[in-house]
Amino acid sequence: MKNSVFSQKIYPFLLAAYRWYLRTPERALDEAYQAALKIKEIENKHFNGNPIDCESAIYSSSVMDYFESDLKKLIKNARMRLTEFKASRWFSDESHQKAADKADIEYPSRSSILEKLKFIDQVISKYTTFNLETTSSSLVNQASTTSIDSAIAQPISPNLPAQNLDKKPQRKADTTGILPRSILSTINRLQVELDPNSEQDVVKSFRQNQKRTIISIRFILLLIIVPLLTHQLSKFLVVGPLVDRLRSSETVQVFLNFEMEEEALEQLQRFEERIKFENLISNAPPLSNEEAETKMKEKAREVAEEFSKESANAIKNVFADIFSVGAFIWLLLISNSSIVVLKDFFDHIVYGLSDSAKAFIIILFTDVFVGFHSPHGWEVVLEGISHHWGLPANRDFIFLFIATFPVILDTIFKYWIFRYLNRISPSAVATYRNMNE
Repeated sequence: MKNSVFSQKIYPFLLAAYRWYLRTPERALDEAYQAALKIKEIENKHFNGNPIDCESAIYSSSVMDYFESDLKKLIKNARMRLTEFKASRWFSDESHQKAADKADIEYPSRSSILEKLKFIDQVISKYTTFNLETTSSSLVNQASTTSIDSAIAQPISPNLPAQNLDKKPQRKADTTGILPRSILSTINRLQVELDPNSEQDVVKSFRQNQKRTIISIRFILLLIIVPLLTHQLSKFLVVGPLVDRLRSSETVQVFLNFEMEEEALEQLQRFEERIKFENLISNAPPLSNEEAETKMKEKAREVAEEFSKESANAIKNVFADIFSVGAFIWLLLISNSSIVVLKDFFDHIVYGLSDSAKAFIIILFTDVFVGFHSPHGWEVVLEGISHHWGLPANRDFIFLFIATFPVILDTIFKYWIFRYLNRISPSAVATYRNMNE
């Protein structure tokens, strides 16, 4: 009976899954090829065979945003499928080919694969990271500007030469000049006011700043929401059922550390003292030893069940946190352009603040994390992390961490103030020193 069930139900499923695995290179290449064909179709149908230019004036901004969104999805899909194709080809060997022959799987010819790869490269090579992320490229190159007016004075052309694409954006911390920036910004503002096309430049710059803000806020929300969702979903859908199944009632360990055990004993002692106190203040007859022992056993079972759940929850948190950190790292790896825009966004916000605001934020941040009262906060944070993972709070490690990490952090702050802020905004440093004293 078991053999018939295996041959009728399980074996066909395993065989189909194995064939699906063997067809991974062919399937990934076909999906990348189809994405390249769709891009080529959009070029031929809407742009007369030319590359999709998101700064083109042929269509309205809404239509160009639509084409830009489709282009990003297709390019991303093609690149991911090419990566899958390369990885699957890397794992394949002679045994892989023999298994494919036994499963009656015919791979496309080498010439067909080379033609598809050549076509995909021809289509994708026209859209580098610079051309794809139009908002990112135009915004990153504005990182050295101090305001919208200075950005208008040096407009960014969408068709930059190829040799300029590899240059890193020059940020405010790297710019130095002979004349003060206030004089240069005044000259630039006069040039903008005398320029007859200044209105169009203002609108274009405003749209670029708006897109930069939207991309940055969206990316920040993703960095917060994606790890949290991954933590909760993995905890309740994957890690939770596995831990509950492995922690059977017979072999379960109630306490993960001695602190949990001491806390449970304290609860039992308080319960015993409470029932004695309630019996003393009431007019009821005194409890016998058997009745008191029965109540203590019931309370002990409740406490054991409570700490068993807490121990299981701590184990779930460890693995769920691993999934969450993995999702966070994966999000950073696939969002290079968004990270560049986010850096530019923070650069404009931080260096656009007034001197007193900069000094206030620096003092607030340093006092919270490296100030006189910061050790108490670090102690609470470390104890909370230990409790979250079900670990005993090691006092020696906590004291060693408090004695070293805030000092290192304070050194980094001082170096940043001396190396960068003192050169970019000396008045802010002077204000900071006066407020700090």
